[in-house]
This record gives sequence, C-alpha cells and structure tokens, in this order.
Amino acid sequence: MTEKAIYVEHATKHFGDFKAVHNLSFEVNKATCFGLLGPNGAGKTTMMNMLTGRVRADSDNARIINVLGYDPLKNELEIRYLTGIVPQENNLDVELSVSQNLYIYSKFYGLPQNVASRRISELLEFMELTEKKEARIRELSGGMQRRLIIARALINSPHLLILDEPTTGLDPQVRQAIWDKMRMLKKTGVTIVLTTHYMDEAAQLCDDLIIMHKGEKILQGHPSALISKNLETYVLEILNTDVFSTIEAKGFRTEETAGRLMLYGDRLSSLETVTEPLNAGDFFLRPVNLEDLFLKVTGRSLHD
Repeated sequence: MTEKAIYVEHATKHFGDFKAVHNLSFEVNKATCFGLLGPNGAGKTTMMNMLTGRVRADSDNARIINVLGYDPLKNELEIRYLTGIVPQENNLDVELSVSQNLYIYSKFYGLPQNVASRRISELLEFMELTEKKEARIRELSGGMQRRLIIARALINSPHLLILDEPTTGLDPQVRQAIWDKMRMLKKTGVTIVLTTHYMDEAAQLCDDLIIMHKGEKILQGHPSALISKNLETYVLEILNTDVFSTIEAKGFRTEETAGRLMLYGDRLSSLETVTEPLNAGDFFLRPVNLEDLFLKVTGRSLHD
C-alpha cells in the first residue's frame, strides 16, 4: 500500500464572508509531486498555509488534516522541522552573501556548524550556485535568487517541500532548470506540493493535481489522464477578431476568451480545413493542454 504524506478531508476556510477554501479533500502519496492549480484567489495559498498550521481551518466543519503523520493544529513545530517552504516572494536578506543567507537559516533548525557547513556546500552544488557563494543577493539574477530560496528551503533535509508559485516571472530556460531539480528531489524521496498558475509547469512536474476555482475542487487526476478524459485532441485558436464572423465552426466545440476564438476537435485535418482562407498570423493550431481544460470546466481562462 502506498504511504501517504498528506491527508486532507473536508478542509474549509472563510475570511469573513469570503470563501477561500470550501470542503476540499485530497491525499498526497510520498515521493510524488502534487499540484494545486488555479488563478489568483482560487485558494491555493490558503490551503498551503493550512497544511503547515499557519492558517487554522474553520472549526465548524468535520475536517481532518494530517501532514507527515501530524495534525498541523497540534504539531505545527514538528511539521515545520520536516518541511521546506518556498514562498512566492523573494525574501532573502540582501545585505548578506549567498552562504550567509543559508547559514542563518540553518540556525533556525539548530544545525551544528560543521553539519550546516557541509549541508550548505551540498546545496550550493545542487543548485549550481557554488561560484556565487560569496556574492551579495543584489548581485544575483532573478533565477539565481529563486534557486537560492529553494536551497534555503532544503537546508533541513525536509521530507516535504512546499513550492508556492516557484517560477513566476522567470524565463523558460530558468524554469526548466528548476523543474529538473524538482524531479531529482522527488527521486530522493522528497514529497512536493506545488501551487502554480503555469499549466505547463503542472504538466511537467505533477503526478496528481487538483484544479481549483473559487476555493473549490473542480477536477483531480494525473495531468495527461485529465486531458484525455475531458478534452478533444486539438484546438485551433483564432487570434484575429476581425475574422471571427467568417469562421465555419459547425461540428466543433467552441470557446471564446481574451480576444481568441477556440475551436476544438479530434481530427487535425478538419481543423486545418478551417485555416485555409486565413492568413498565417490569424491562427494557431496545437494539441490541447491543461489551460484548455481549465477553460472548459470554469468558463474562463486561467489568466483572465
């Protein structure tokens, strides 16, 4: 039987009249990557904070939250010692060097100096920052700063790594490098919980995921399984609003969002026929992805 790192049953959290998370249930297997997907305000970060005890779930519902064998409300400290957290914001100490940022964080976990020094060297090598160990934070690129924040989250050799929008604002090459590190961590037995609004990131990393909308779970499953079960095979995006009225959409499922007309179908040749009278810059034909799934189940684009 697969061991569970996290078990959540009927988690709910309101802030006044605002429903941040409503009746959310899920399980996370050890040494897997679990994703919470959705736009800003979907409840992803609130759920993350409930896992670590930073936010208390509402007490008037039957809720159970277990993280690494502990109840966050009763054992917050134990969970924190076993968990690494990568926040959305870059909150490094800009007056200190790369190594000093890691060393100060090691003191929070009570690591002896010799253990901390060895761990810092390991993490700098792992995150490819050894040559920057004496550099001040302001000298680092955005991608290097994010890699350092991930290294800092690993200083205590955590069993669970929580990543809250870890690659927002980074270029594709840096994002890919961080994804590679996450895959390596998972192979060592680390469980990863990821929030992201990048659907390609979720597709690359997640073994299981939840799509959230307005605090609720809309769908759950493996990215490729969710796509194959709920979507057609291809989508034709019409980018030029001037030609919308000329498109022959009969026989296709259609969506319209953010100035784009989307035609969905299983036969590539049928969609190619639609493009014949169009200019090359008027359309984009591609396989469907998680963004299309989100649009179908919520009626809006992830970035609306």
